[in-house]
Amino acid sequence: MTILCVRFQLPPMYEAALPGLLGLLEEFTPVVQALPPDGALADLRGAERYFGRTAVELASVIRVRALALHGVDCVIGAGPGPMLARMALREARPGLTRAVAEDEVREFLAGQPVVALPGVGTRTARTLCEYGLDSLGRVAAAPLSTLQRLVGARAGRELHEKANGVDRGRVVPDVVSRSLATERPFTRDELDPGRHRRALLSAAEELGARLRALDQVCRGLTLTVRYADRSATTRTRTLPEPTAHSPALTRAAYGLYEALGLQRARVRAVVLRAEGLDPAEQASHQLTFDPVDEKVRRIEEVADRVRAKFGPHAVIPGTLAA
Repeated sequence: MTILCVRFQLPPMYEAALPGLLGLLEEFTPVVQALPPDGALADLRGAERYFGRTAVELASVIRVRALALHGVDCVIGAGPGPMLARMALREARPGLTRAVAEDEVREFLAGQPVVALPGVGTRTARTLCEYGLDSLGRVAAAPLSTLQRLVGARAGRELHEKANGVDRGRVVPDVVSRSLATERPFTRDELDPGRHRRALLSAAEELGARLRALDQVCRGLTLTVRYADRSATTRTRTLPEPTAHSPALTRAAYGLYEALGLQRARVRAVVLRAEGLDPAEQASHQLTFDPVDEKVRRIEEVADRVRAKFGPHAVIPGTLAA
């Protein structure tokens, strides 16, 4: 187990704390890949030899230092490669590292559903399940030729390798994130479109605030709706212009939702992702003579300054009615 996948339990809109936490990981290894908004991959092959400790033991030290120095807890998955570390993270809990040893890989993968494998989307999973290949154990046992007929030559080969525990991924340091995401889960399977829209409004406002805090804009928006049967639908839309303006993100999110045409759908969560991030200073904004739009943008700037000073839950007097 040489790769750690770490997810720091940061409060919403506190992605600005991530660089400091990445610096903590870099005290153990220079091979650290950021996974914004709140995670990272760390290759500890050299660190295990240097410190004379296993990756799991080093994970415990990282967790203690994150709590002591930053007041942030974390969950950690460990595995022989990045793919397995990411999958192990899904079963991790605060205070306990979920580790998958090399001799446990096949057993660990065998009981996982096909959708748990990174890179397997809803359409591919549906195709495999139609032929009874609903678990990675069954996919691993299937002939390569069968998988290639179902999903294509290249995809079938990669699927066969991954299901058999072949992890060719690597940790790439200093990869700049090209997206930000936020999720709004429901406490129960939600059928009310009004609640769906309120969740989208909240998610869009959070994304806008995070983008502005990082001085970035996005060029596209992706909506993923997760349903009670664990399936999901994803749609992406290119924005008219790069923006970090919350109302513009909200309008795009509503448009994506309405285009799905959901009818009495039992929704478990909605995920909104800002795609194609660029520095805000490089973006152009189409000027408008609409005084309402300009007023909203000024209020937005004031709200960002208040949140930066008093925290993400600060309330501006006079905005409660909104």
